Amino acid sequence: MKSYTAAEMAKNSRFTEYWLKLDETTRKNVLARIDDLVAHEKQYCDKGNYKHLSNIFTALALYEELQKQGLSEDKAYREVGEAMWKHEETFSKPKMIKFSGYGFFLPFMKKFLPTMFANGSGYGWKYTWHRDDPKDLLRFECNACIYAQILPKYNASHLGSIFCHADVINYGELQNIDFIRTETLCQTGRDCNFRFVRYPKGEKFVRSKSI
Repeated sequence: MKSYTAAEMAKNSRFTEYWLKLDETTRKNVLARIDDLVAHEKQYCDKGNYKHLSNIFTALALYEELQKQGLSEDKAYREVGEAMWKHEETFSKPKMIKFSGYGFFLPFMKKFLPTMFANGSGYGWKYTWHRDDPKDLLRFECNACIYAQILPKYNASHLGSIFCHADVINYGELQNIDFIRTETLCQTGRDCNFRFVRYPKGEKFVRSKSI
């Protein structure tokens, strides 16, 4: 298991490019806060949650530190969000779009995503999978999410929407596939309702405005 230490977590987060722009004092304060968050949220710090917590704790520490340095809450939110979204636009989104162009993309997702999520989700997560859906539909719900559990403890519930929007970036332009999500736990929903609908190659469709 990767180390639950601040420097390693920041390095493995979606803020690696943004991190290079920060001064040494800011980095030091953010790393100290990440270590503090690890100590306070030990029950979540297992193997499955490592990537999630690297992003949650780095985002929260940056968000708090930027406000201490004089940014308004709204500007700190925007700064953290845009830093992470830029990373997704640059690194994750192109790969997802390319991968979705292969005919095996949705069958692969339907077969292996439950296992991938089980391995990449630790304490605090719960999913409902609809395994008997038609071949051109992938449908599941996230019924319990650690972003929605942890962030409210630090008066930062709305930071969860930053991570929700990262899904829209990554899935919102898949080839021949519509990503549909009308609610998330971090945005006052009952659950996070994921839907992927595949259309025949070349068929035009109106993309859903997911959240």
